[in-house]
Amino acid sequence: MFQLTRSVTWQALEGLQQTTANDRIRDYFAADPKRFEKMSLRVGGLFLDYSKQPVSDEVLETLIELAEHSALVQRRAQMFSGDIINVTEDRPVLHTALRNLGQGPLKVDGKDVMPEIQRTREQIRAFSEAVRSGEWTGFDGQRIKDVINIGIGGSDLGPNMACRALLKYRHPELSFHFVSNVDGAHIQKVLSRLDPATTLFIVSTKTFSTQETLLNAHTARRWFLDNAGPDADVGAHFIAASTNKAAAMEFGIREENVFEFWAWVGGRYSMWSSIGLPIALSIGFEGFMELLEGAYEMDQHFLAAPFAENMPVLMALIGIWHINFQGAETQAIVPYDQALHQLPAFLQQLDMESNGKSVDIFGHPVDYKTGPIVWGQTGSNGQHAFFQLLHQGTRYVPIDFIASLKPEPGMEEHHFALLTNMLAQANAFMEGSLKGGEGSGSRPDPYSCPGNRPSSVLLLDELTPKTLGALIALYEHKVFVQGVIWNINSFDQWGVQLGKRIAGEISERIDAHSQDFDASTQGLLALVRGHFPRGSGEPAPGGGKKGKAKG
Repeated sequence: MFQLTRSVTWQALEGLQQTTANDRIRDYFAADPKRFEKMSLRVGGLFLDYSKQPVSDEVLETLIELAEHSALVQRRAQMFSGDIINVTEDRPVLHTALRNLGQGPLKVDGKDVMPEIQRTREQIRAFSEAVRSGEWTGFDGQRIKDVINIGIGGSDLGPNMACRALLKYRHPELSFHFVSNVDGAHIQKVLSRLDPATTLFIVSTKTFSTQETLLNAHTARRWFLDNAGPDADVGAHFIAASTNKAAAMEFGIREENVFEFWAWVGGRYSMWSSIGLPIALSIGFEGFMELLEGAYEMDQHFLAAPFAENMPVLMALIGIWHINFQGAETQAIVPYDQALHQLPAFLQQLDMESNGKSVDIFGHPVDYKTGPIVWGQTGSNGQHAFFQLLHQGTRYVPIDFIASLKPEPGMEEHHFALLTNMLAQANAFMEGSLKGGEGSGSRPDPYSCPGNRPSSVLLLDELTPKTLGALIALYEHKVFVQGVIWNINSFDQWGVQLGKRIAGEISERIDAHSQDFDASTQGLLALVRGHFPRGSGEPAPGGGKKGKAKG
């Protein structure tokens, strides 16, 4: 059986970690005046500078050899062609097909899936244009003013992040709200400000069985029936993005308003499908297609570029260097763009749910670290919050700085300050300081910043639907490459399923069979039972209070 850590290339990298342990990044620049030109590249509207990473030429060459000796070329081709690479769930992985703009067929089990994808795109186009133009109205003829997306995980994080990132493109007469938390305070706060006659609900759930989403959807449905009056028509205000058309229709959603997608679309990769309907409603179908276009451009780069010039591959390999050879436990994402303030949360799920694995694709335990803990927030807020630890703390934390170059009209001074702050921080993390204060003489100053901290800078020419699409696809492929090299399945999530299953068991067995759980859970359940009369936490049959519901 192949063991990654016993491979010649892996052991060569372990040796290089020892021989380069005392190297300083700034010395690499001194030795090679062309380091920036050699360690930066552009793909469409994205520019990546990875020259401030602690990788020598020899380290980078050996990392590329690691990729070349892996199954990356084969697995990449299999993913794009629809072969089964999600081996534990026996499924292909075809989120790339959702943004495929090529003309050729793409077959899964002998069937071309592109006609279905194009039909769903047309359904999204027609519906989004009808709502945005005012042609689609609520039950009493008023145009829609508020759109509430009810989902969780991939059915929330992707469209939520994209709608907020592209807020300047939003339709001026539409407001968007995203409800994901099962905490009732979340949906209650959103609903309290809205008029049921002008509100559209999108129930986004792959299986139409996700507990949190259905509880929120039933609460929304009950609120609508209670407040819309005797002519309330659920079918005029509720639509769904789901693979389970029958369950959506049973909820009260009209058949033509169920936007389907497919089992081979993973939740965290689903914003390119009908789960992205809120994006099309917000920025328009043309903008949604530009998002797909940017992702497609990155897909083509990922497929065609040599590893030494391949942006997702290089980012993945540098991450492997940090995680497996430099001891990094985390990866910080710091967008210097307020519009991207939800990007770190989106990338948390993308990376940690994909590569948070401890067994390989054959079910054997791995003897090396896999995915990092992903975290972060926007700069320059982070400079006054957690950057102190990054500069002087004992943790080794690689950072991805992300920013758009083009300022908003009238905000040039602000944007210039934002970008210069980012560049200053990237420089400071590398250079450090010889002295942190005065009067220390020739002795080492204990308050100095050591520097030699790694970072990459990703610059977008402008934050547009197209560049956002390329940025998201870049990180998707980075995660995929790392999963292939670690020989793990990046497309299942058994830990998530375990939590869902036990939550269901606790709900069903809270009274008669709570003794089946450990003593701690039994004790906590007793405290919970004391605050909820028997059965009070269960949803009413059919989703809550009965009411007149047309359609």
